[in-house]
Amino acid sequence: MSYLWKVALPMLVLSLATLLPTQAQQVIPLYSGAIPNAKAYAMKEIVNAEPGGRIQGYRKVSQPTITIFLPKENPTGTGVVIYPGGGYVSESYNGEGVKIAETFVKHGIAAFVVKYRLPSDSIMVDKSMGPLQDAQQAIRLVRERAKEWQLRPDRIGIMGFSAGGHLASTAGTKFNTPVIENPGRVSLRPDFMILIYPVISMSETLAHKGSRTSLLGEKPSDELIERFSSERHVTNQTPPTYLTHTGDDKVVDVDNSIVFYEALRHHRVPAEMHLYPTGNHGFVLKLPTEEWMQPLFSWMKKNGWVQ
Repeated sequence: MSYLWKVALPMLVLSLATLLPTQAQQVIPLYSGAIPNAKAYAMKEIVNAEPGGRIQGYRKVSQPTITIFLPKENPTGTGVVIYPGGGYVSESYNGEGVKIAETFVKHGIAAFVVKYRLPSDSIMVDKSMGPLQDAQQAIRLVRERAKEWQLRPDRIGIMGFSAGGHLASTAGTKFNTPVIENPGRVSLRPDFMILIYPVISMSETLAHKGSRTSLLGEKPSDELIERFSSERHVTNQTPPTYLTHTGDDKVVDVDNSIVFYEALRHHRVPAEMHLYPTGNHGFVLKLPTEEWMQPLFSWMKKNGWVQ
């Protein structure tokens, strides 16, 4: 780790913490040491913040962090790692991260919002692997510190929106293929997955083209398409999954959720899918979180992740 990075990192974390007095208990770097797959770069991270300091989102993310939300009352021992969406070109940190985490906390569920690296050849040796590395590292970090955060290590789930749903589904189907250092052999398998209007496939017919281009490039090989099409990697070890989508989604075709649900069903993986006729992409952002998350909380309770 360079001297400049050693000096800059604490300042970055401190500045984030002061910008987020009402949004987070703590913001910490995702990695304690060198960031894997990184290379020297001049790209500057862009923060989209309101005049009052509340962060709405990020672009050109190069310094991954995790924001910790812990319930102050009636903790259930369950934690959810959240990956906001944004087509792998931005991250909807507030709408698909903070607001969701705040609602989980009200129900005694800890939440961890990940600011993951966005794929870029300018900052990564292999841009297709950077987001997955950060997704796996977040699961590993939360499990390693489960006791400290009053969590049960067998109740750690993940949640992703849109392209963040693709990242979550990738982490949920590739946990046996680590792309990070894991000397303690901490399990990278989430105990459950929550996928909200997710990008699932990188195939020509189903992929959200913007997400595919950002992650895999303009002309991805058949091997890359295969590797990052989550519906092709479901096994009977894939975690139980909750999906929701709308039939009129004009950005990410609802067939993404349907093909993943079908793959889960054929492998006898417990799954529940809620499809709504209208609402288009990002429909949950137009609704109170308590309203659209009620079926999700019922599913979590039914499966024993909360009492």
